[in-house]
Amino acid sequence: MDHKFTDSVTLDGTRLTGDGYLVTTARSVRTGVQLYAGSEVGRPEMRTVRVMRPADEVFSQDSLQSFSHAPVTLDHPSDAVTAENWSKLAVGEVSTAAQKDGDWIALPLILKDAAAIAAVQSGKRELSAGYTCELEWTDGHPDYDAIQRNIKINHLAVVDRARAGQEARIGDSIWGASPIPVTDTENKSMTLKTVLVDGLQVETTEAGAQAIAKLTADKAALAVAYDAEIADLKAAIATADAALAKAEAERDAALAKVLDAAAMDAAVAARADLIARAKAVAPKVVTDGKTDLEIKRAVLVDRKINLDGKSDAYIEARFDTLVEDAAGADKTAAALGDTQQVADAAAKEAEAYAAYVKRMTGAK
Repeated sequence: MDHKFTDSVTLDGTRLTGDGYLVTTARSVRTGVQLYAGSEVGRPEMRTVRVMRPADEVFSQDSLQSFSHAPVTLDHPSDAVTAENWSKLAVGEVSTAAQKDGDWIALPLILKDAAAIAAVQSGKRELSAGYTCELEWTDGHPDYDAIQRNIKINHLAVVDRARAGQEARIGDSIWGASPIPVTDTENKSMTLKTVLVDGLQVETTEAGAQAIAKLTADKAALAVAYDAEIADLKAAIATADAALAKAEAERDAALAKVLDAAAMDAAVAARADLIARAKAVAPKVVTDGKTDLEIKRAVLVDRKINLDGKSDAYIEARFDTLVEDAAGADKTAAALGDTQQVADAAAKEAEAYAAYVKRMTGAK
């Protein structure tokens, strides 16, 4: 799969010919490892991708040949430059064969379009190579993540330095990906680092990355300390809640004991009364181990009362009736017993009186 890339250098040492053409030499597409944004080279899951440009690829005959007479454009076109659109897009060309220049490719250029020449003279002096290549991924390599293969130039674009100047730049949104270089005030090449700040990718220098790392670590330490304080507070609240719950439980238990004692006394008294009433109706009935309802049922059964299909309410009512009847019978019996005693006393008194009369009259 071919990927579109751009490289940027600055146009220096320009001169005009007698015909008004602008002639210059620039360097582009160097060897070595360069950084690219992962999203621009098909690996959005990676913040940056280290791409190796081997010398045998950069300086291969096919790669150098592709630079010969390559068109120069003013800014990157939205489409690749071809014979069909060359007259509309080209403002010049690579005038002679590209040559190896140390780790770079030297590109002799000539600009023939007056507007493009004026733009360069006005400060539009960044040269960005638009080319295609194949990326050979080498996951796990300690020094780089991918290798560029089959590098082929399509065009060289004159772009505005003011857009990015000499600061780090991620590739042109129209034409592929450019590396992430930066130059300091002394024009020494520096490499940006990509760091993640609150989920956002930030490009910065090594010193900036260290500062961000320190601030991030301090923030994390504060968060840990805060979490620890919150945890201690929650633990203290939990301890206080536990102590309060224990005190309330002990209070409720003490109150329940008082209530239970009174209830138990009432229950014992009620049970004793039930047993007494049951024995009054059925003296031989067994009450041990029986519930109140079972005792009442046993009394009714003892009295030969049929309880088939009868409800608990019937048993309760019938038992109460028997108890009331038994109490009435006892009162009647008591009354009858008192009358007999009176009659017996009267008979004895009459008998004594008759004996007295007989003694007094001398009757035999």
